[in-house]
Amino acid sequence: METVGRSLTDAVRKLLRMPNVDEKAIKELVKDLQRTLLQADVNVELVLQLSKTVEDRSLKANLPPGITRREHVVKVLYEEMTKFVGQDAAKVEVQPGVFRKLMLVGIQGTGKTTSSVKLARFFQKRGLRVGIVGADTYRPGALDQLKQLAATVEIPVYGEPGNKKPEDIARHGLDHYRKEKTDIVIIDTAGRHRNERDLMDEMKRIASAVKPDEIVLAIDATIGQQAITQARAFHEATPVGSVLLTKMDGSAKGGGALSAVAGTGSKVKFIGTGERVEDLEQFVPTDFVGRLLGMGDLNALLEKVKEAEVQVPEAKVKQFMEGRFTLKDMYDQMENLRKMGPLRKVLQMIPGGVSLPEEQLGVAEEKMKAWRVIIQSMTKKELGEPRLVDSSRSKRIARGAGRPEREVRELVNQYFTMRKMMKQMKRRGPMMKGMPFMKK
Repeated sequence: METVGRSLTDAVRKLLRMPNVDEKAIKELVKDLQRTLLQADVNVELVLQLSKTVEDRSLKANLPPGITRREHVVKVLYEEMTKFVGQDAAKVEVQPGVFRKLMLVGIQGTGKTTSSVKLARFFQKRGLRVGIVGADTYRPGALDQLKQLAATVEIPVYGEPGNKKPEDIARHGLDHYRKEKTDIVIIDTAGRHRNERDLMDEMKRIASAVKPDEIVLAIDATIGQQAITQARAFHEATPVGSVLLTKMDGSAKGGGALSAVAGTGSKVKFIGTGERVEDLEQFVPTDFVGRLLGMGDLNALLEKVKEAEVQVPEAKVKQFMEGRFTLKDMYDQMENLRKMGPLRKVLQMIPGGVSLPEEQLGVAEEKMKAWRVIIQSMTKKELGEPRLVDSSRSKRIARGAGRPEREVRELVNQYFTMRKMMKQMKRRGPMMKGMPFMKK
């Protein structure tokens, strides 16, 4: 979806740069929108319907008081795109002390087993006691894979290697977790194909045996608009409560999958945004579209900060903003950023944030990795007073870090540049307060 996001952000920025937003400018925006969505494998009829609505509302609707035509067009695009991918966010209804059962189903190869661990981790990070039941009796090694992945985040997995009846395993697993006072249980089932009658019947039997509070359908975002066929087939077999779209980070067809699922009336509740166990987000259409259009997603950013358990004392923040910080403080900030995930994802969440080309992002991330190793090779005295890092110390630090000496000098120079910038910003305080981003 990064390609889609870049294209839409560029289209919006092009509109914002135009001296006069007239009919020609709006039609050009609509053309860019159509091209981007068709490349994302969105259904042609849906694209034409959306673009017509955006164009009609942008040209014909009366401007609300106090808003320019330019602002109105961006607002219309944002509102219509949000409706397009699902309008309202699906509620995640779980609470400590209330036993809840989720059953995960889907086609083979969707990343369903990985998603079951991601889902469990999502709830674990919110203070809930979680457990997984491995009820996939078809795929060899499925239970072992599940246990290995869950062990990385200390999530228990219940399974019965010799039992070939998944409905019995699921029932026994629920009994086990009830005794353990678990809050939420994820039941991972075998991947199936919509044309495999036996497997679809098995899914019905498991659902009948455990009576899940919700059935979550995992769909691979890379299949694009074909997602509508999968969603309908599973709906016919068993009542699907929500959808989890996997592989949204690596697919240019994610928009097609999103719009297709929304077209069935199903609610997309979660999206997989990477390979790590942490890479699962609750899907909030307004925030998602905001990110696509380059407006950022502050809610997701705050959630990342919370999940990463980043806690910086107010006094430390004040010192940093005044340019009174050491290399150790700088290292701590890099560690906090690293906990929040890849740099490109963090930047996407900042409203009006930095939009760097892919190659520059890669260079920035590699540089931060190198700096971390260099700082780890310094003494406490050097971290507290970087001016001590002369030529001989640079050579020693470079040898210890396994990095070129020039990178040590580059880090120290960057440190002093940052301090100088912070001090200058502090001196410009009264002027900075007038800036839009400084207002509360």
